[in-house]
Amino acid sequence: MRTAILASGRGSNLQALIEACQSGCLPIKIVAVGSDQPGTGALKRSEEAGILTRVFPIKNYPHRQAQEEDILIWMRENRVELLLLAGYMRVLSPQFIRQVSFPVLNIHPSLLPAFPGLHAQLQAVEYGVKVSGCTVHLVDEGLDSGPIILQEAVPVLPEDTEESLAQRILEVEHRLYPEAVRLLVLGKVQRFGRRVQILQQEG
Repeated sequence: MRTAILASGRGSNLQALIEACQSGCLPIKIVAVGSDQPGTGALKRSEEAGILTRVFPIKNYPHRQAQEEDILIWMRENRVELLLLAGYMRVLSPQFIRQVSFPVLNIHPSLLPAFPGLHAQLQAVEYGVKVSGCTVHLVDEGLDSGPIILQEAVPVLPEDTEESLAQRILEVEHRLYPEAVRLLVLGKVQRFGRRVQILQQEG
């Protein structure tokens, strides 16, 4: 499945997806990586892996819609069949989502619907929850509100800071995101409204 990835930062989840592809564990082909930020670690990782990259700096566009139109054209040119968000820090507009005819997935560092949006790990620490984690979900027109594919819990320790909790959650993200993508591509993900069922593996 021809896959594009949008990323804004260091690209550690992107790297996990690249390595899963290279090992043969993930049946997708990452054909392009885009970013709204020039010079990111995600772009560097992509270039090192020989993947086509493109930057869409928001300052280069008169408004958000123009940037998103450019991203849509870029995906059409690359015949994209799946879009993955890997630390992409801009919320895609409802208009963008309505124009995409293929699945869009995101990973979020909390057990949604708890702590959507930015700084989810800090929100968890400040709220005093005992368990947080990460969620892979289908992207819809809301903020981190799409149907949930996979979740995994991570305990919040009494001494945790935003940074220490984020690091432990990230280790789980690197395993959970490729697995969710694999299940989707293999047709193991069935959606019934908001609910997602994972079909049992054969054998």
